[in-house]
Amino acid sequence: MSPTLPTFEAIRQAAERLRGKAIRTALLRHDILDERAGGPVFIKPECLQHVGAFKFRGAFNALAKLDPEVRQHGVVAYSSGNHAQGVAAAARHFGVAATIVMPSDAPSVKIEGVQRLGGIIEFYDRETQSREEMAREIAALRRAPIIPAFDHSDIIAGQGTAGLEICEDLEAMGLKADLFACCVGGGGLVAGCGLAFNALSPKTEIWAVEPEGFDDHIRSLAAGERVKNLRTSGSICDALMAPMPGEMTFALNRHQLTGGVAISDEEAMAAMAFAFHHFKIVLEPGGAAALAAVLAEKLDTKNKTTVVMASGGNVDPAIFSKALGFGRAHYDEEDVDV
Repeated sequence: MSPTLPTFEAIRQAAERLRGKAIRTALLRHDILDERAGGPVFIKPECLQHVGAFKFRGAFNALAKLDPEVRQHGVVAYSSGNHAQGVAAAARHFGVAATIVMPSDAPSVKIEGVQRLGGIIEFYDRETQSREEMAREIAALRRAPIIPAFDHSDIIAGQGTAGLEICEDLEAMGLKADLFACCVGGGGLVAGCGLAFNALSPKTEIWAVEPEGFDDHIRSLAAGERVKNLRTSGSICDALMAPMPGEMTFALNRHQLTGGVAISDEEAMAAMAFAFHHFKIVLEPGGAAALAAVLAEKLDTKNKTTVVMASGGNVDPAIFSKALGFGRAHYDEEDVDV
């Protein structure tokens, strides 16, 4: 895999590799969301992607680009769950083994997803162990390449195919996005989508949405350099708790992002409930972050065409049930579809 920054052409090439392999998720719209936002809002439901998250895109692209002689040794990855499942699914497609270093507190639905896809899990403690060090040791032992979660050209290019689809589908409707809101952890998805928007819709504002307390992109943009989060746990948005922006993702995002906003756990849960009641889709907390920013009026969407990335739907039933109860308590009766 190439260590250089990806280009828009790399996204075009990734889209060809993913043709017939990834699901082209359709843009969704609802009049109640439009009314709340003060303008048309489209949701890109990557919760309906293979493994329930956008991560399949980057993982498949990365494995497809490996030399077959290298790939035959299997692959290694570290992830809280969605990238883990993406790598496991891609590895199964190519008929190779996938070893995944996962936090011991990862949601059970994500652990079960990796196991169902044939992935071999090695658990680590977020507070006391380094997942990167564990992955390097395993990779060296098995002579297997590491497939990073976000900080690699082929991963970013694969994730960027979601942004390419958004621009193409809006163009087919005769529209351009004024604003794109994206859930952000390590920054690979928004970096890849940003490349697509810059090429096809350069006037679109690109906003990062992060959990409160894990707003490393927001603080890095302000500082002009990468800064770490002060904590490694403590948010319901487990998919968005990367320690800090990646070197490659920040090299792109510092120029491509318009800015960033942070959302609370409560706002994420309210967005999960909203998505279920009105769009009939299931989102995990991190996957609902961008929608939460729109619903909480943290972004100026009035009289704008907005696109919201719904990045994943792998949520434990107990958390989803809690979110539905929390969200219902915050709705007016006439605001709930029956």
